Amino acid sequence: MTTDKVLEIFKEITKIPRESGNEQHIIKYLVDFAKKRNLEVKKDKVGNVLITVAASKGYENAPTVILQSHSDMVCEKNEGVEHDFTKDPIKYIIKDGWMIAPDTTLGADCGIGIAAELALCDDKELSHPKIECLFTSSEETGMDGAFGISNDFISGKILINLDSEDEGELFIGCAGGINTIGNFDYIPTKCRFHNYYKIGFKGGVGGHSGDDINKEHCNANQQLARSLFRIMQKHDIDICIIDGGNKDNAISREAYAIISFISSNADDIKNIHIETAKAIKKEFANTDPNVTPIWEQTNYKGNVIEPTVAKKLIFCLNSIPHGVLGMSTDIDGLVETSTNLAAIKMEGENSVRILTSQRSSVDSERQYASETIECAFRAADARAIHNAEYPGWKPKMDSPILKTSIKAYKELFNKEPIVRAIHAGLECGLFLTKYPDLDMISFGPTLKGVHAPGEKLELATVEKFVKLLENIIIKIK
Repeated sequence: MTTDKVLEIFKEITKIPRESGNEQHIIKYLVDFAKKRNLEVKKDKVGNVLITVAASKGYENAPTVILQSHSDMVCEKNEGVEHDFTKDPIKYIIKDGWMIAPDTTLGADCGIGIAAELALCDDKELSHPKIECLFTSSEETGMDGAFGISNDFISGKILINLDSEDEGELFIGCAGGINTIGNFDYIPTKCRFHNYYKIGFKGGVGGHSGDDINKEHCNANQQLARSLFRIMQKHDIDICIIDGGNKDNAISREAYAIISFISSNADDIKNIHIETAKAIKKEFANTDPNVTPIWEQTNYKGNVIEPTVAKKLIFCLNSIPHGVLGMSTDIDGLVETSTNLAAIKMEGENSVRILTSQRSSVDSERQYASETIECAFRAADARAIHNAEYPGWKPKMDSPILKTSIKAYKELFNKEPIVRAIHAGLECGLFLTKYPDLDMISFGPTLKGVHAPGEKLELATVEKFVKLLENIIIKIK
């Protein structure tokens, strides 16, 4: 299994549509890959695929090893970029040692893990135990594959998750998560005014709502609400449309509203918005230097959000927290609890949906965080629900696969790896609910900017990732 082979397969994968919920093409690719090589393959009703590779000579009595990646990817693109994730290949460049998708997500999360598993399937030289290559479905939108996996789909007791993003680090725990959603229902109302402006913010860095939540990146949803609140304090406006963010596991990079007001107030309203933008530019100068305001006169034909509901909506958005809520007192530098103001979406002609997500490595803290958001919604007369809850993965420092992995890393690179938990959600916690005896670890090459356009993969770390995976597998005998 060579680095070149892994990258060759990953480049093939970038041509295959695999947005969460639209994974039929990558599933077919995986099944065909196995069948062309006469490998045992099966697929379940929720879209999980398992390819089994027989043990090499001398490894017949070794324990079975499960290698696991998810088959879907987060599909995000910059404003104004023409890219259809249902059919267009990902456009990437190689620059300064990185593989980068400048205008979209790259899908190295978790495409590079898929590629490593398939490269191993193709390797006739590597000696190894029986390998079960598990590819789970729709991880990014609710961990559907991990939730739906049956109790007998896999047989191994050792699982290596390939969905981590920092070379040199071995992960042995992760946060659990839950979504809290508020729906603001309203009676569509005729606009009181006759001129319309699109206002908002764009150019944020965004990022992963787990890995990047402590990096203080600008949340465009939060800043749009901030500006609208300030405008509402001085002027009567109608909100025609409001939109921002997309995914529960991504920090919003862009958000806008179409508003209407008396034309004589235009200069003052613009001034309020631009002054807010100046403050934001200063506050996020080090993390989001390209955040810029949107102010465009536009045409609009249609109803508006009922004014009393619009006011409650903006007040509520300004009261919902975003970011780190608490740090771990057990593991230095680990975010324990956080919340993400993920998306604002119009639903039909009579409702606005606010999507938030909470994460914590402590179940009670995750529950409390979600209840706090629920209270903010209910206080504003919105309907509140919770969904997509998944458990965390509690670290086990006496894990045998951890000891094997540390030994392999030290032998290969002559230094100790960092062993830690991650604030992002991995499927490992869910696997434990079906397979409580699993011994698990997670690692991967270095990725930056996942879940946002500009996602990139550091090529030098792919080689180290491949060598480590090979060395660990060889040692399991």
